[in-house]
Amino acid sequence: MFLTRTEYDRGVNTFSPEGRLFQVEYAIEAIKLGSTAIGIKTKQGVVLAVEKRVTSPLLEPSSVEKIMEIDEHIGCAMSGLIADARTLVEHARVETQNHRFSYGEPMTVESTTQALCDLALRFGEGDEESMSRPFGVSLLIAGHDEHGPSLFYTDPSGTFWQCSAKAIGSGSEGADSSLQEQYNKASYTVASNPFYFFEHFNSSIFLRLAVDNF
Repeated sequence: MFLTRTEYDRGVNTFSPEGRLFQVEYAIEAIKLGSTAIGIKTKQGVVLAVEKRVTSPLLEPSSVEKIMEIDEHIGCAMSGLIADARTLVEHARVETQNHRFSYGEPMTVESTTQALCDLALRFGEGDEESMSRPFGVSLLIAGHDEHGPSLFYTDPSGTFWQCSAKAIGSGSEGADSSLQEQYNKASYTVASNPFYFFEHFNSSIFLRLAVDNF
């Protein structure tokens, strides 16, 4: 018995004959419609910036929260479905506090990212309705621990990478291209004014994030 393309689409844990999980691919595509978020690591720390989209004059700009604190030494920026991001962030907050209570020390940025991705990998398990699809969000997780400043990037597949600089969201292609051409960790410091930091890049995305959209 052979499955049709539609049946492969519906099954979050069903691979197509080409070895693809379509639901994960759709979640990754959804992120490309989200606000642009950028993370840049320096010798002193990590700078995060997110485009703030205010789609209506009736919307209170302060309610658009796309950079969140996970622990006192870890924060994250997001692009995609904000409700999904909040679920992941709340899980990460519980994990970091449990670790601090159990071991008397802060959780490393990499371990926090791993715990968050472990949850992202659980889509489709059992009959839990809340986990019936991949999370439609990508995160830039930044922090400072015993290993120094760290920046990690996660996607809906539960995969994560450590980066020196990374952009996600609708403007990620152009932003990543600019970062690859111009980024030099040794030449940057975390200035007291993050707007000035991003004005070093010759890209409208960075200028828009830095000047108009915080």
